[in-house]
Amino acid sequence: ATNSNSTTNTNNMVHHSAEATIYEESNSTNTNKYQDIQNNDTKQMEDFRDYSNCSSTVKNFYKLHNSKQTYEYVSDIQKKLFSFDSSNVHSIDRLLEIIEEIVDDSDPDFEQGYQIFHNLQAAESARILHPDKDWFHLVGFIHDLGKVLLHKDLHNLPSWSVVGDTFPVGCAFSKKLIFSEYFEMNLDRHNSKYNTELGVYSKNCGFENLLMAFGHDEYMYQILLANQRGKERFPKEALYIVRFHSFYAWHSFGEYKHLANEFDMEMLPLLKDFQLCDLYSKTQPDREKLKDQLPYYRDLIRKYIC
Repeated sequence: ATNSNSTTNTNNMVHHSAEATIYEESNSTNTNKYQDIQNNDTKQMEDFRDYSNCSSTVKNFYKLHNSKQTYEYVSDIQKKLFSFDSSNVHSIDRLLEIIEEIVDDSDPDFEQGYQIFHNLQAAESARILHPDKDWFHLVGFIHDLGKVLLHKDLHNLPSWSVVGDTFPVGCAFSKKLIFSEYFEMNLDRHNSKYNTELGVYSKNCGFENLLMAFGHDEYMYQILLANQRGKERFPKEALYIVRFHSFYAWHSFGEYKHLANEFDMEMLPLLKDFQLCDLYSKTQPDREKLKDQLPYYRDLIRKYIC
């Protein structure tokens, strides 16, 4: 007779072994890809996202961000902001106008002041890594447009509710999260409903079923869905990357694997590729040269979104 528990355990071991292989293989190629996109020989991979010597502004940001992003807060603000209709959904062109005024005070690497140049740098890096995937290029160009939530003429949200790393709320916080010690001030850390490994979720439920810390990723994902309603042309892979590009605990450290499903594992190599384009392109830009590329990306917006 077959021992069903033994069979289940064996299947789980095979499944987790396959997951680990996928994750390790995607990690092993990062150094070579970094060399492909990096145009600043003086900065190495380990020099980016260095929070050990970051400014007090960045530290204070994460103190607020990690203590205030609770399951209740995220649920409430999503209900407030995600009731899009034809009268209140913003066009991509409008977001591009506003984004030039946005500065991200959570980012220790971004000092240029104008968000639009980072978008262009990420997009141009995406063209290098995947020249045949024009939708991937467009993701680079629009991925941070959700930061318009900061703008005084739109929602005027505090920065802790817009930028910074994202993570699931409703379950235990990973120790790999930036300044994880600040989660001691988060009410969910001390709530037995939310502070276990699974919390309110089920094993391998998939990231699409998680409530993530609120920010520009989810907002931009919802904007894209609203903009292309009834004329879906942007690939599901593109929407996924926009939605989870700030989920560093996952794509950089492999945390929350117990909540990932098969599609999340399939998407991991592309998500890590995009992380390279997003993070390691942050060097001093040639602004005029970057602006020359704007017509290419506006054409892609018309192709996939508008």
